[in-house]
Amino acid sequence: MAERTTIIDFIEKYTRQYGPDTYLREKIDGVWKEISFDQTRKEAYRIGAGLMALGVEKGDKIALLSEGRSMWMLSEFGAMYAGATDVPLSINLGEGQDLVFRINHSESKWVLVSGYQLPKIRKILPECPQIQKVIVFDDTAFEWDALEEKEIRMSEIQAMGDKFLAEHEDLFVARYKSIGPDDYANISYTSGTTADPKGILLTHRNYTANVAQGNSVITIPRGGVMLVILPFDHCFAHVAGIYTMMIYGGSLATVPIGKTPLATLRNIPGAIKDVRPHVMLSVPALARNFKKNIEAGIKAKGPKVEKLYNFALKNAIAYNKEYYNRGGILNWWRKPLMALFDKLIFKQVRESFGGRMLFFVGGGALLDIELQRYYCAIGIPMFQGYGLTEATPIICANSSGHAIFGSSGRIVKPMDIKICDEEGKEVPIGQKGEIVIKGENVMAGYWKNPKATAETVIDGWLHTGDMGYICPFDTDFLYVVGRFKSLLISSDGEKYSPEGFEDSLTDGSKFVNACVLHNNQNPYCVALIVPDKGALKEAVEAKGLSADSEEGKKAMLEIIQAEVDSYKKGGRHEGMFPERWLPSAIGICDEEFTIANRMMNSTSKIVRGKVEEHYASLLDYLYTAEGKNLINPRNIAALG
Repeated sequence: MAERTTIIDFIEKYTRQYGPDTYLREKIDGVWKEISFDQTRKEAYRIGAGLMALGVEKGDKIALLSEGRSMWMLSEFGAMYAGATDVPLSINLGEGQDLVFRINHSESKWVLVSGYQLPKIRKILPECPQIQKVIVFDDTAFEWDALEEKEIRMSEIQAMGDKFLAEHEDLFVARYKSIGPDDYANISYTSGTTADPKGILLTHRNYTANVAQGNSVITIPRGGVMLVILPFDHCFAHVAGIYTMMIYGGSLATVPIGKTPLATLRNIPGAIKDVRPHVMLSVPALARNFKKNIEAGIKAKGPKVEKLYNFALKNAIAYNKEYYNRGGILNWWRKPLMALFDKLIFKQVRESFGGRMLFFVGGGALLDIELQRYYCAIGIPMFQGYGLTEATPIICANSSGHAIFGSSGRIVKPMDIKICDEEGKEVPIGQKGEIVIKGENVMAGYWKNPKATAETVIDGWLHTGDMGYICPFDTDFLYVVGRFKSLLISSDGEKYSPEGFEDSLTDGSKFVNACVLHNNQNPYCVALIVPDKGALKEAVEAKGLSADSEEGKKAMLEIIQAEVDSYKKGGRHEGMFPERWLPSAIGICDEEFTIANRMMNSTSKIVRGKVEEHYASLLDYLYTAEGKNLINPRNIAALG
């Protein structure tokens, strides 16, 4: 059995092994600053000791809210050395119940925060009375200027750490050596199905086990440079980025922080040019944007270049096929053409990625096979993987020399996996069902939610909620094809369970009989709604309108829209659900969900797959300009 190491063991081993080599890269005031492995460990010591001097006890929860930067990692390492459990928070959370709930539910006593995010914490602090101190990363003046009560700068913590190490180094060493593999490393919150998202408990061993598992399917070159675009609050960036690069003696670069998230996104091309990464962590939405920019640049060079580019692309895609079956006797003539076009065209394209890119590591949502073919054709394969936070997160991944486009990649080892039907019985190879896994990467459970834990992890087996099947001709590979039950997947790979909103709208509105939210890697969510036509008719007739007139039907649609809008900003249900998961378009169903039409099961639960199948054309319509408009011909007709 593999040694059950902790994250502290990792840091101690690899920072000493690679000592003077660069581990962290960050652009500050226009200059790239480098931090070595040795410096990383020493800074973690200073911060950890400073936190102990501040009063942090083993097992305390420390919330962390910051953009991706070197201090993000240093402060998390420091918190772990102090024996604390980190609670990483997304900067996309607003200064409302999203933040308040996570901080209070996690029982965080301390907050680590960047200067840009401090105003959010200040606004909610009165609702988080258990917070003892807010530790601010930045010394330089922001709009908030001076510190307030309960706030202290990180530089002061580091100075306190120096003093504590000088006087009580034995206590510090004893603290970090007391940390065991089953101690909690962090609590990562899901998007949630209601105002109460689940906190996923990930242990030190969950992380170190998954790093080893991930390395069974994908490796990084020694000393390679990774540009991390994804947020650090997710465990994918931890495993595939922070800890994997530490093992291989590579370095992590972060995108320079802008004053707004959009400004940070605009800094990505410059960061790529400066850093010249060998590998990047990405998601499908980012990959599509990169592709769009490449094609815009080609088009700007004129029709001749564009025509040659398209021919070269077509030739390379035809040669590469699904990667595992590249070439072949009938395609021998394409190989020399590929070499020529690579020299003439694709080499220049790769220069826009710094000229050293070997591959992308793709996480998140299912990656379109055409996108995989495209990036392979230009010489920078994007290898798709699959996982979820409850699995810390990597379950499988494609990699150089081992890829099947369209699949989610080789299953990590050691880990058990099976595909189960709705009754929990294992199905044959090649048959679709729920992906169920067992291994040291399976979470410790949901924080303060034993019911959800018991429903999700059964006899050590994690039920992912995702649908897939084992590749029939190579059982090392897994195909993930969508949601097993009801999980929505956004275009950036985030997953969300919609039942909370659906139930709330249906239960709380007399005008809605049933609702199904839908998002399958689309730009926005849509809702299929079965209206209560009787209640709507009564409401419009009370306004002096005929329910059969076009004006009356428009008024009915506006009533339904108002019910949905009540969950948005300014509405009576504001804050109950994340805004991004509320529907941007509404489709009115012309048929009830019933047992007879199989859109409802015998226990009166909606059968989502049947609903989506029955209303497939309506769902497609809602992603058109006409369909997104509430007052559209199909909605009018559905009201009869």
